[in-house]
Amino acid sequence: MRCEVCGHKIYGKSYRVTIEGAKLTVCGKCAKHGRVVWEEKKSKPVTARTKVATRRLPFNTEREKQPQSAVESSLELTEDFDVKIRQARRKLGLSHEDLGRKIREKVSVLKKVEMRKMVPNNKLATKLEHTLKIKLLVQASKEVVKTKIPKAATHELTLGDLIQLEKGKVEEKK
Repeated sequence: MRCEVCGHKIYGKSYRVTIEGAKLTVCGKCAKHGRVVWEEKKSKPVTARTKVATRRLPFNTEREKQPQSAVESSLELTEDFDVKIRQARRKLGLSHEDLGRKIREKVSVLKKVEMRKMVPNNKLATKLEHTLKIKLLVQASKEVVKTKIPKAATHELTLGDLIQLEKGKVEEKK
């Protein structure tokens, strides 16, 4: 194991420290540059017996990133999600802290969502929908964008063609 600050090989104890907000595994000399989170004794070598025991451990699905299903990707957040969340929370008489505890989410995240400084992902939106009994995710609307393509253009559009199209739109508005 090597120190994540100086790069030297760690002999003996390694320290887990926080330096400027980053958690690093460092040697004894570099541990003084941060706040010690925990100490680790030198790890034991991996034997055949520990390998077998490791294989039998249950698979942790929480850490593995689940691929999004096609249904989830076709959903989008409503325009007034912040207002809906705030009104529903107040209607149920919940504080940010209470709601955070119920859905196991940080209070700061909930406040940012309500102030529209952050857009919730589908997972958080689903948690909020279920707890607050509101509808935040709706089917994505498919907008059809019509562009005028020159009739003489039998080739693929180039950047120059797109600029000409934009110039034509600006002139039409004038």
